[in-house]
Amino acid sequence: MKELEFLSTDWPTVKHWLIIGSISLVTFLIFLFLARKSRTLLSRRLIKRMDDDLLANFLAGVFGSIVILIGLLFVFRIIGLTGVISGMLAGAGISAFIIGFALKDIGENFLAGIILAFKRPFRVGDIVDINGMRGQVLMLNLRDTQIKTGDGKDVFIPNGLILKNPLINFTIDGFLRYDFIVGLDYGSDYEKAVDLIRSTITYVPGVLGESKTPEVWVIELGESTLNIQVTFWVNTFERTISDAVVKSSAILMVLTALEKAGYNMPARIVELKNYQGKELKTSVPNSL
Repeated sequence: MKELEFLSTDWPTVKHWLIIGSISLVTFLIFLFLARKSRTLLSRRLIKRMDDDLLANFLAGVFGSIVILIGLLFVFRIIGLTGVISGMLAGAGISAFIIGFALKDIGENFLAGIILAFKRPFRVGDIVDINGMRGQVLMLNLRDTQIKTGDGKDVFIPNGLILKNPLINFTIDGFLRYDFIVGLDYGSDYEKAVDLIRSTITYVPGVLGESKTPEVWVIELGESTLNIQVTFWVNTFERTISDAVVKSSAILMVLTALEKAGYNMPARIVELKNYQGKELKTSVPNSL
């Protein structure tokens, strides 16, 4: 009888908290929905106005997080924890220090993400090398940056690590240089060969001709060849032809043109000396 009496007298309180909890849950779900919707809409609008996917997505993510934080504050107010939270914030000196020290890496990566978003050392689609990790930038998040390597791996690099280490961006200005070396046989018509290489490389699809003309020059006297370096530029904003295909086509077209013109592509020459017909002494190591 006492248990039934306790339940009957306590039911209004339980009912009150169930109503409060339901309202709080619905409120949080509404703000969560608004955060996702606003993040998507803001990202689209910013991309159209800023023409920068990286910064637009980052700012939209920050705005979505702020909406969720506001929703949590409303939930706390509905539950009645506003005064408790104010008291906790007023006397949270030591606690804030401990929590801040524990979450140091998270805060560092978040601040680094803000710096990267506004400094913009890379954009979505750029090819970068970060601390030896090379790949294409996919997304800048609040904590990390996602890149995809050439073999299809998705790598998430903390923003703080990117800010502390050298970053190589291969495609940020739209131009990237490639080079290869061609060896000519000694006694060839060198100047004619250089002119032939220069005229051939300009007709390779994907090689820039006007703004960044190819260069051909002699770099060294090898053991059996006169080594000539060929350099050319490609447009990294034009992705219809990959850089690897352009370089492969350039090498094949230059070699084909030289061979058709009668130039030999000599291999490495090894000189063998005969010491007056004497037999060469060889030593065989003792077996263990």
